[in-house]
Amino acid sequence: MTKIGLYLDGEPAGGALQYDITMMHAFAALREWGYEIVIGCGSDRWIEYFPNWDPAFIRMTPSRVARVLSKAWRTARLPMQIWRAITPHFDTPARAMLQQKCDLWVFSSSAAWSFQTPVRSLVTVHDLMHRYERRFPEAGGEYAYREALFSSLCRWATGVLVDSEMGRQHVAESYGTALDKIHALPYIAPARTFNPSAPADFEQRCPLPAKFVFYPAQFWAHKNHARLVEAIAMLRERGLSDIQLVLVGGKQNGYATVQQWVDSLNLRQHVHFLGYVLDEYMAEIYRRARAMIMPTFFGPTNIPPLEAAAVGCPMALSGIYGMPEQMGDAAVFFDPNSTESMADAIGRLWVDDALCADLAAKGRAKHAAWNQVQFNLRLKEIVQKLI
Repeated sequence: MTKIGLYLDGEPAGGALQYDITMMHAFAALREWGYEIVIGCGSDRWIEYFPNWDPAFIRMTPSRVARVLSKAWRTARLPMQIWRAITPHFDTPARAMLQQKCDLWVFSSSAAWSFQTPVRSLVTVHDLMHRYERRFPEAGGEYAYREALFSSLCRWATGVLVDSEMGRQHVAESYGTALDKIHALPYIAPARTFNPSAPADFEQRCPLPAKFVFYPAQFWAHKNHARLVEAIAMLRERGLSDIQLVLVGGKQNGYATVQQWVDSLNLRQHVHFLGYVLDEYMAEIYRRARAMIMPTFFGPTNIPPLEAAAVGCPMALSGIYGMPEQMGDAAVFFDPNSTESMADAIGRLWVDDALCADLAAKGRAKHAAWNQVQFNLRLKEIVQKLI
């Protein structure tokens, strides 16, 4: 029987968790198809995300010393061949992976153990924005570390998973990786999207205007909140006095700066900050929104457009990287560098009912054509090629 391992790094948290959950469901399908499955995880908290089946769990928590040494080794660009030879003697995850004798280990994140351990590996590279959007501190701040990580990953992995054809191009041109080694496995809308009804306390927790556009994003500089706020001000000047914007995201990073910008443009009655919103409330916000707006500078693709499509929420997106590939004719696209272009897109969605209805229908059709079932089948296809 073919044996496949899934490695879940660190603690379950952050935006990557939604992708991890998608991968867990795919592994449940692999087991149904006759594969022997083992789950390696860095925390016992991962177990709660497997409520409907009981795979074999192997705790693989590296020591702090091993983490520090491995990061130093990569940053110093010391020979990885030597590290791969010695790491099973002192590193817990490496030793545990080898003992399982899996035909392939799948890494849902760009974990260093994928190449520091001499196993066959299929490793996810979510993006290389540290190269393509280095102007933002959250992208370029650890450039040397990320280069060492991704270059080693792409060299030693048996296969590399990316989110799109644009992602394949980025990996190939950045590290000289052969295209036949890079496999596109597009994201799907996470499970949180499909809550059938709003929580009982939704109105209290999420006070919303009757009509609004919605941007779900943390307040990082690359999320481009400042230009979005300027676009809302521009639309008011054009006569859309009823325009309303709802923002969600924790009160850190650039949160205070965006609030100050809202105040300086006299938009306090038009821009609403909900703060951090729990997953179970998000689907209802999408359902009630006139449209979802995403002016981000990062890609290649993103999860929020898939969430919007799944519930029939029209959307306007940055027309860069792999986002036109991701959503095609199910979205309006704009130049994220241009306030005017952004305002034009938002304005169209605000006033054109027929356009919104058309985009909602096309979004639902896209979701029907690519969801968890298709994701599972595509992963199975890639796994079969590699083993």
